[in-house]
Amino acid sequence: METLTKEQIKQYLPHREPMLLIDEAYIDDNGIAHGKYLIKQDEFFTRGHFPGNPIVPGVIQCEIMAQSCAILVKEEIPGHNTLYVGIDKVRFKSIVRPGDLCEVSATLNERRGEMFFCSAKLEVKGKLCCKGQLTFALMPKE
Repeated sequence: METLTKEQIKQYLPHREPMLLIDEAYIDDNGIAHGKYLIKQDEFFTRGHFPGNPIVPGVIQCEIMAQSCAILVKEEIPGHNTLYVGIDKVRFKSIVRPGDLCEVSATLNERRGEMFFCSAKLEVKGKLCCKGQLTFALMPKE
């Protein structure tokens, strides 16, 4: 069970800063991907959401989960982009703020060709903040 660093993650995911939203990741013995991302004080997405009361937008929480889901098929990603094709049954349970360490657990539920159907949850200090089903496709880079 090797933990990938941010630089190692870049070998697989096409994302780059400021949109690379996983600091480290690994797949456990049960085939569950785990991703971690520390929300920094100066993130572009919290500067205006909201001044004086920074909150991580829900769409960013979904992106953190989606990138963690992609780790499940990391070996297949080089030469492809990972594109959302669906976000279903997403629920936000608790606010995420700068300084929080987001910990994601992601499971691959089904695969159909180049489409991957996953479930994920994002927690901070063991408290559920976001959960949902995410579907992405591997599309060849042009």
